[in-house]
Amino acid sequence: MSDATPAAAGSANAAMQRYWNEVAGPRWVERAEIQEARNIEVAQILLREAQATAGERVLDVGCGPGATALPLAGAVGPSGHVTGVDIAEPMLGLLRRRVAEQRIANLTPLLADAQTHAFAPASVDLLTSRFGVMFFADHLAAFRNLGGALRPGGRLCMAVWAGIADNVHWRIPFEIAVRHVGPPKPQPPHAPGPMALGDPDYVRGVLSGAGFTAIAIEPTRFDVIGKSAASEAELAGVLGPSGRLLEEKEADDAARRAVVAETTAAFAAYAGGADEIRLPGTFFLLRAQWPGQP
Repeated sequence: MSDATPAAAGSANAAMQRYWNEVAGPRWVERAEIQEARNIEVAQILLREAQATAGERVLDVGCGPGATALPLAGAVGPSGHVTGVDIAEPMLGLLRRRVAEQRIANLTPLLADAQTHAFAPASVDLLTSRFGVMFFADHLAAFRNLGGALRPGGRLCMAVWAGIADNVHWRIPFEIAVRHVGPPKPQPPHAPGPMALGDPDYVRGVLSGAGFTAIAIEPTRFDVIGKSAASEAELAGVLGPSGRLLEEKEADDAARRAVVAETTAAFAAYAGGADEIRLPGTFFLLRAQWPGQP
């Protein structure tokens, strides 16, 4: 699989492709180290539960700049291989630089739409993702396609966001933004976005409909770890549900500043000590198996 595969004008996820290449992706890359540090607990839990071992072939979906793909490459070793697939060129560009700088030979960045890309059938042992699979236009089609890449008996281990009510770093700034600019336009249930897979019953239906077995969905608590209330508020002003709402409403600078200021004040209650703030969050740890014997 080549890292030159286009994520393509005809992508089934064209709207998300534009958003992650033109808006969220560049903003994320500018703050990559901060973003990865704040979600380090999720990465650690996912890597522990995925149990990648030497010689395995792994497909990391929505890999971004490599927060999980890079350590997975270390876990599978020279006899194994990791393919990190993402629809966002800015994020993959950073991953390519990291791969080159660290001289990693067993990690291939792949620019592609994982919902439709023709992965080699039965070619991987493990599907992983840290917050990368909520953005598909058609979740059932995407997981059917991904399942086809698994070898018989292969496994899935992924992290997806729970709802906004269970994630303080989203809920507080979103409620503040709504007070300033009004609510977002109504969206269809499970529309592509961070919380699209926040309903366990829906997720179970998608995975079983796609052909997976032994499905387990575990609510998992963690803390978003930020440097300060102000830095977390600044992030909320450009990324996540509040950032997307401010974009949708074309909020002016004054409204944005007011949202960030109020969020900073609200987040101050979660200061965890010098140079740290901890915002309680929840994700769902998904586990499943592809039918057949390894």
